[in-house]
Amino acid sequence: MRIAWALMVLLLGSLVPLSVAQEEASNTTEIQQLSLDNATREQIIAEQLINQLMRLDKFTEKRIEPIRDKLPENSTILIHYEKAKEYKEKALEEFNNGSYYNSILDALTAMHHYKIVLRELKEGKEKVEDAREWIRAEIERTIRYFKFVEKTIRMAEKEGIDVSNLTVLYNETKQAYKVVLEDIKAKDFGKAREDLQVAKEKKMQLDKELRRVRKELAYANADRIVKGFLTRTSRGIAFAERAIQEAKIRGIDTAEAEDKLEEIKAIYDEVKSLAEQEKWEDALTVIINNKAEIDAFFRSLNRIHEKFAEEKIKRDAGAFLREMQDRIRKDTRALQELKRRGVDTRRAEIELRTAAQELQIGLRLLKERKPALAREHFGIALRLLYSVEQFILSHS
Repeated sequence: MRIAWALMVLLLGSLVPLSVAQEEASNTTEIQQLSLDNATREQIIAEQLINQLMRLDKFTEKRIEPIRDKLPENSTILIHYEKAKEYKEKALEEFNNGSYYNSILDALTAMHHYKIVLRELKEGKEKVEDAREWIRAEIERTIRYFKFVEKTIRMAEKEGIDVSNLTVLYNETKQAYKVVLEDIKAKDFGKAREDLQVAKEKKMQLDKELRRVRKELAYANADRIVKGFLTRTSRGIAFAERAIQEAKIRGIDTAEAEDKLEEIKAIYDEVKSLAEQEKWEDALTVIINNKAEIDAFFRSLNRIHEKFAEEKIKRDAGAFLREMQDRIRKDTRALQELKRRGVDTRRAEIELRTAAQELQIGLRLLKERKPALAREHFGIALRLLYSVEQFILSHS
C-alpha cells in the first residue's frame, strides 16, 4: 500500500510543473493543514493535490482568460480548460465531503486537462513565427488555386458544361479552409491540424472534379490549346537548342538534355502534323498522353533559366536585377505598341505581369537570405521574359 501511495505522489510530481507549484503561492489560500497524527494518508495526499490544483488553476486561468474571447467555442484548449474546471470543482466538493480517494482521482484528472491546456498554449507561442510564414504562403497558394477554380467555372459555363458539382465542392472547400484560417488566427493549432485534414479531403474531391471539367473544357477548346502548345513548345525547343550549344562550349555534358530534346521534338512534330490536318482533338490527345514528358522538358528549361540566373547573381546581383527590370519596362512598351497595331497580346501581357511578380518574390527571398528559393523564382521570371520577347520578335 505504501508503494502505491508513493507512486501516486510521484505521478503528481510529474503532472504539476515545479514552476507552477512555486508561482503565486503567496496569492493562494491554502486549505488548513491537517494534523499528521489524526489524518489518514488519503487526507494528506488529497490535501496536497487540492493545494497544488488550486495553484495550477490560478496559473492557467491567468493565461486563458485574456484570450478566451478570441478562441472558437469548440477550441481544443477551451474544451480541456472547461473539463479541468469541472473536475477541479468536483475534487473540491469530494474533499470537503470527506471522499478523499475520489477527490484524489478527480484532482489528478483535472491536472491532466490543465497540462494539455498549458502544452497547447506553449506550442502556440513557439509556433507563432513559423505559423505566420506558413499562413502567408498557404493563403497565397489557396487564393491562386481558388481563382483558378473560379476561372474554370466561368469558362466551362460559357461552353455549356455542367459545373454544378464543381461549384458545390468549391464552396465547401473554400469554407473548410476558412475554418482553418480562423483556427490559426486564434492560435488554436490543435484544432487547426484537425480542420486542415478535413479541408484537404474536401480539396481532393474538388481536384478530382476540377480535372474532369478541365478535360471536358480542353476538348471544347482543342484547337486553341493545340495552337498554344505548338507556339510555346517551338520557343522552348529553340531556346533548348541554344542552351545546349552554350553548354557544350563550356564543356558541360549535354547527352541527357539532347535526349529530352529529341523526345519533345517527336511529340511536337506529331501534334503539328495532326494540327495541319485540323484533327484538333487527336492532337490534344497526343499532348495529354505525353504530359509527363512535356512537363519534364519544361522543368528542364526552368532549371536552365535558374542556372543562368544563379550565374548572373553571382557576378553582380544588382546588375542582374536592374537588367531584369529594364527588360520588363522595354517589353511592356513593346506589347503596348503591338496592341495598338491590333495584335492580340493578352497571353504575353499575363506572362509579363507574372514575370514581374516572380522577380519581386525572388527579390524578397533574397533579402530574407533564401537564395535557393530566390533562384527558382528568378528562373521562372527569366523563362517568362524569354517567352514574351520571342512573342514580340515574331510580331515585329
